[in-house]
Amino acid sequence: MTSRLTKTAAATLATAALLAYPASALAATTHPTPAFAATTHPTPAFAGMGRTPSTVLGERGTVVSATPIAHLTAAQLDAAAADFPGAPTSSYAVTAYRLVYRTTDTHGRPTTASGIVVLPDGRRGALTVTEYLHGTNATKAAAASVDDLSADRLVTALFAGQGLAGVAPDYLGLGLGPGPHPYLDTKTETSASADLLLAARAFAAKHGVAFKRDVLVTGFSQGGRASLAFGRALSRGEVGPFRLGALRAVAGPYDLLGEELPAAFDGRVIPPTATFYLAYLVTAWNRTVGLYDDPRQAFQAPYAKTVEGLFDGSHSDQEIVAGLPDSPEKLLTPDFAAKLQHPTGRLLAAIQAADQICQDWTPRVPVHLYSGTKDTDVAAANADSCAVSLRRRGTDVTVHSMGAVDHTGTAFAAYPEIIRAFARQA
Repeated sequence: MTSRLTKTAAATLATAALLAYPASALAATTHPTPAFAATTHPTPAFAGMGRTPSTVLGERGTVVSATPIAHLTAAQLDAAAADFPGAPTSSYAVTAYRLVYRTTDTHGRPTTASGIVVLPDGRRGALTVTEYLHGTNATKAAAASVDDLSADRLVTALFAGQGLAGVAPDYLGLGLGPGPHPYLDTKTETSASADLLLAARAFAAKHGVAFKRDVLVTGFSQGGRASLAFGRALSRGEVGPFRLGALRAVAGPYDLLGEELPAAFDGRVIPPTATFYLAYLVTAWNRTVGLYDDPRQAFQAPYAKTVEGLFDGSHSDQEIVAGLPDSPEKLLTPDFAAKLQHPTGRLLAAIQAADQICQDWTPRVPVHLYSGTKDTDVAAANADSCAVSLRRRGTDVTVHSMGAVDHTGTAFAAYPEIIRAFARQA
């Protein structure tokens, strides 16, 4: 699927081997939990993200392990950024680390998740943080914390090359996180992002780096809408001492009810892509929302027997696509397809709650939304709809059309602008 930044130019491939940190260095600099016990400061300020008992809450945002996974010089970063024409020249070499940290699951129970923090080499003192939230990924091994070819890792590193601290969660159930990923689950996208930021703060302190209060937030596709939710949490003071400093979201499905679900059935999202997204959404939301008692109520034969297993995190995009039909009509039962197009009850309530990311808060910083006119994964109208809702509440919103580009092309066109804008706030 193209919701991950899967396009890779020759220059990126040529430098991909540089992303793998030497094995000897891994052994020498991996830190288990005790190394961070003295400098980790969990916070009770999580009222809006599913409050947990105090004994569990005290563990949120603490580091379980930290492992260096990549090092690039400034010149190597620039060579690897060939897919991002116009990206600013990097000023710093960077080192990326995988963190495993404590967070909570969809039921508020303790769990762990993984993500990355990328620091500019040689910088100490207070740094501005950019938190990057990635797009749709159904494969644990493709997460930025474990995939040396991950363009999501590269994007985060490009921010660090400007002198920023880069932070990027894998979300629950991806990378080294246990269990399946709760796809498009706003609550845990937010809590996993918040808890990684707190864990990264503790980790960075070991390197002589403090994080400034204002956080620059960006994300692509699924991460575009997750950026709105995480920005909301920051603006409400729900992430310890941190506050929202900037928000730039790319090609996100912000309006599921009004735009993205209709687009999945009316052809604006091409049928094979719509089939992938709907299969992922329905199987994931069945675990969190409860959509069916038996897969046969939602999926046609023979897919009812196999579709849930395709999204267990062990299958590649190619394997998932091979296991699905080429249109939603062939995947879903007629009754269930009708429910998705005209939701009621529990499903409608869940969609409406998810769509609140553009409706129930007023960002106090300008919001920038990026879309492409040839995007057949996420309808460009999502950005327009979100902008209308936010402006209604008095928000300063700019919608940037990146022109006649597809979903991934929107990201490759937008991120040079975003990197440059965030670098000015370093």
